[in-house]
Amino acid sequence: MSAAPAYSEDKGGSAGPGEPEYGHDPASGGIFSSDYKRHDDLKEMLDTNKDSLKLEAMKRIVAMIARGKNASDLFPAVVKNVACKNIEVKKLVYVYLVRYAEEQQDLALLSISTFQRGLKDPNQLIRASALRVLSSIRVPIIVPIMMLAIKEAASDMSPYVRKTAAHAIPKLYSLDSDQKDQLIEVIEKLLADKTTLVAGSVVMAFEEVCPERIDLIHKNYRKLCNLLIDVEEWGQVVIISMLTRYARTQFLSPTQNESLLEENPEKAFYGSEEDEAKGTGSEAAASTAVPARKPYVMDPDHRLLLRNTKPLLQSRSAAVVMAVAQLYFHLAPKAEVGVIAKALVRLLRSHSEVQYVVLQNVATMSIKRRGMFEPYLKSFYIRSTDPTQIKILKLEVLTNLANETNIPTVLREFQTYIRSMDKDFVAATIQAIGRCATNIGRVRDTCLNGLVQLLSNRDELVVAESVVVIKKLLQMQPAQHGEIIKHLAKLTDNIQVPMARASILWLIGEYCEHVPRIAPDVLRKMAKSFTAEEDIVKLQVINLAAKLYLTNSKQTKLLTQYVLSLAKYDQNYDIRDRARFTRQLIVPSEQGGALSRHAKKLFLAPKPAPVLESSFKDRDHFQLGSLSHLLNAKATGYQELPDWPEEAPDPSVRNVEVPEWTKCSNREKRKEKEKPFYSDSEGESGPTESADSDPESESESDSKSSSESGSGESSSESNNKDQDEDEEKGRSSESEHSEEEGKKRKMKKRKKEPEGQEGGSSSEEGSDSSSSSSESEMTSETEEEQAEPASWRKKTPPSSRSAPAAKEISLLDLEDFTPPSVQPVSPPMVVSTSLAADLEGLTLTDSPLVPSLLSPVLGVGRQELLHRVAGEGLVVDYTFSRQPFSGDPHMVSVHIHFSNSSDTPIKGLHVGTPKLPAGISIQEFPEIESLAPGESATAVMGINFCDSTQAANFQLCTQTRQFYVSIQPPVGELMAPVFMSENEFKKEQGLQGGR
Repeated sequence: MSAAPAYSEDKGGSAGPGEPEYGHDPASGGIFSSDYKRHDDLKEMLDTNKDSLKLEAMKRIVAMIARGKNASDLFPAVVKNVACKNIEVKKLVYVYLVRYAEEQQDLALLSISTFQRGLKDPNQLIRASALRVLSSIRVPIIVPIMMLAIKEAASDMSPYVRKTAAHAIPKLYSLDSDQKDQLIEVIEKLLADKTTLVAGSVVMAFEEVCPERIDLIHKNYRKLCNLLIDVEEWGQVVIISMLTRYARTQFLSPTQNESLLEENPEKAFYGSEEDEAKGTGSEAAASTAVPARKPYVMDPDHRLLLRNTKPLLQSRSAAVVMAVAQLYFHLAPKAEVGVIAKALVRLLRSHSEVQYVVLQNVATMSIKRRGMFEPYLKSFYIRSTDPTQIKILKLEVLTNLANETNIPTVLREFQTYIRSMDKDFVAATIQAIGRCATNIGRVRDTCLNGLVQLLSNRDELVVAESVVVIKKLLQMQPAQHGEIIKHLAKLTDNIQVPMARASILWLIGEYCEHVPRIAPDVLRKMAKSFTAEEDIVKLQVINLAAKLYLTNSKQTKLLTQYVLSLAKYDQNYDIRDRARFTRQLIVPSEQGGALSRHAKKLFLAPKPAPVLESSFKDRDHFQLGSLSHLLNAKATGYQELPDWPEEAPDPSVRNVEVPEWTKCSNREKRKEKEKPFYSDSEGESGPTESADSDPESESESDSKSSSESGSGESSSESNNKDQDEDEEKGRSSESEHSEEEGKKRKMKKRKKEPEGQEGGSSSEEGSDSSSSSSESEMTSETEEEQAEPASWRKKTPPSSRSAPAAKEISLLDLEDFTPPSVQPVSPPMVVSTSLAADLEGLTLTDSPLVPSLLSPVLGVGRQELLHRVAGEGLVVDYTFSRQPFSGDPHMVSVHIHFSNSSDTPIKGLHVGTPKLPAGISIQEFPEIESLAPGESATAVMGINFCDSTQAANFQLCTQTRQFYVSIQPPVGELMAPVFMSENEFKKEQGLQGGR
């Protein structure tokens, strides 16, 4: 170049006179005037020290690649900018390297050291990007480097980097499958990860690399089930698909007893037991009896999977809903599969592409589970704006759902559809009418008459399709419909569709004895036009001639010989062979006389009526929601859905022993609390206990793991909260270690009481809760699913446990609020403020309770504000003290609990600049100068929520980091108690207007 260009900081700045213009040249039709000049300019821009020019150059290079231009000669200039500190430039450089690294392997290897340095960068985004690009370079020589990088990233503190490591595993496996054993070790390590961000990615890597290693899932099964609700949508689909195959290999079929009864409907279920009790030893009776099987009891882990996936039916993602639907269809008992119908019908309001996939699966489901979709029949009515493929699928579903009750409505719909301008849709409707007539006998004549009326339609395609369907229906009752056959014979002059003409000729030849006068005339007409007919029509003309020759040879002998002679010289060899074969079969000769005697048995043999079946009948052997099911053919990479095992594998393989350092020092405290709802999501507890399973199965599961199982979590809680729950329970157990021995004996008694009993309840309330909990175990599944998770239940403070008759009630616990029994108030008892207002109305006097009996009520429990992973070792919880803030009575007092779980001290803890909605204000807590490793501290701050439930967003700052946190109050925490007597309450109530 003659002169160096003058660069400008401004991206849109223009160059000086005589300098190259870095913009679009309209005259050239490209981005620059010529390829050489364009690349030289870009190289100079990349060699500058200004990030704005480098960014502009990289944008134009990526645009060139998107347009299909070759930018490989810029590789050396681009590689030098890998070390650029500008993250936007670095991202575009990575995109370029991924595109051209495989073509220029030698130059790509020069950047490996840069990527290795990027793997050590303090910024997690840089580390993840470096690993992503490194794994995308398809150079076999760097496989050991990629393996080492993946192993290091799998142990990274950042879950985002670990997620990227999981994404890199299938890439490395496709590059070098010999690394499978080492990759399985990494997968096993990542499967034990407790972060929702990693779960979906590592399961996808598992499915790509080693789907047969089902043993890797055993220890992580319960954790995956509990984390499922918090995983991103893509990960949810992958995990659900994997767990469906896992469940089919580890659990018994929930429909095995139902299928056993269906195979032996004449044998009563309890009849076999009675026969065995009588001791009948005859071998004949033993062979006909129902095989003895144990009564089916659903495995608690099977129930855990069904329960934790059910809320996902309300997901906004159609893929997630479809994944849950196929899981329920393949795994759930028949009585529970119906819950997916409403969710699938909701998806029919989505785009046509989503409708097409959903309707494909609904069509398959509706064949076996017709009753599931019958209440939503109208949802499958066809709109005029629907695409043709959607219309045909809805027709399929409507036909599958048709029964004797709704068939009049369905036929009225079909009658409307026939008048559509979409000919393919009309043809499919006529076929659907034929299927309805075949499946429902009482409407067969009605459908047949309606199809005959369609024979006078002006549209030839409608008439032709009607003829084909009528032909199939007439085969069921040919003797009763001779007039219809005569009517069809008259249509041979008008109908030109080959399939329709062939169907009419087949009907006339098959039932020629019902139309003895018309059949020879039809053969005469067809003989005239034989040479001009289609092949399918010619074959039926030969069959008609042969049948008439055998039944009415006097009138049709010459016609038959003429037709056979014409067919003998036809261009199609199939027709020539058929003509020669027919001549030797029906015309007696010296050589073929023996065969001709059986000609009538061959041509006029009775034929069974055709069965009109759905094209989706045999698709259920493919897993629903898969590409193979959509295509009705096995796609590449498809994994067959395993069959149910005959005997259940050992369920103890899913048990995970609790490490000694995590066990609570005071086991009485842990046993006093309610039984685990399920094993915690981290996979650290014993066998899962399910309220849905029978008491026998619960006792068996509990006997195996009661000594190891910790406090379980509900299916909707995240993994992070599980850790804080365990830490909190450990602290509370230490504080109670010094209580009297009398209280410990009470705890041991409570340990035997059923689930749901609170620690602070009296013996009378304990018996009530025991009876209620035993009743709740026998309720339906839907009632149990509405039960509160364990983390929402009240945690009674130690101070209130000394009061056996006091039951703490708060506005936050209104869902399971039951009025306490009336007990005389004893002076030494401490009464909570929320209970005092309720008890005053039960006294016989107007005097309020003694103020000295009132004590502050602690919050329901700590809630997580900042997790230790996100806070890099800083753990922050908060509780509502339910006391007015000392600085401002309009503010709510919030206790902030800090804990340092890192190895270095945390300094300068304070509140940064808050971003608050209008009306909300915050009174900051004093700055905490230093928090040593393992040390905890508590601060009090006031928040004025302005009588709203809007969240208060602010920053928790240290000397080095800033964390964005948010506190959203429940409604009950915004209310203050008011004390008044019964008379005062009635007086205030009378002042209120309305009812």
